[in-house]
Amino acid sequence: MTTAAGQAARGRSRRLAFLPGVLALGALFVPPAAPMVTKGDTFLNARTTGVLNIENGECFDDPAYSAGAGEDVVVYRPCAEGAGNQVYGFVHAEDGPWDRPALAAFAWESCGRGFAHYWPGETRLDFYPVLPTAETWADGDRDVMCVVYDPAGRLARSALPRN
Repeated sequence: MTTAAGQAARGRSRRLAFLPGVLALGALFVPPAAPMVTKGDTFLNARTTGVLNIENGECFDDPAYSAGAGEDVVVYRPCAEGAGNQVYGFVHAEDGPWDRPALAAFAWESCGRGFAHYWPGETRLDFYPVLPTAETWADGDRDVMCVVYDPAGRLARSALPRN
């Protein structure tokens, strides 16, 4: 024979035993956080359609395939609308023979100085350089574009500090 108090205690313990399973199941349905994105010196280059139209201080979206162009294209986006990237400067490389590893080292160091100048101690934003290619280098292109972005998502507005 069981007492009402014993039945109530067993009911509570069954509900409590069931609760961790429900919580674990609920955790399965929590949407994952957006993955952090790392953009490097191969993310895009001077041959990516549209990138040469972007000026200092302007924003643009990540390259996306355009059926009309038949290739990946970079599209200008007003910074106030939010964008994936923003140009914060250009640096001019010394003339000489094409040397991608040396150019990449120069670009990272030069763009890094600019990033540290505009965003000292910044941990939320990151940067990457856009390099000339061997083909654009042969045509005289010596400019490296320095770009800031948010690895956790899009820039909500211009990332450049107001002076």
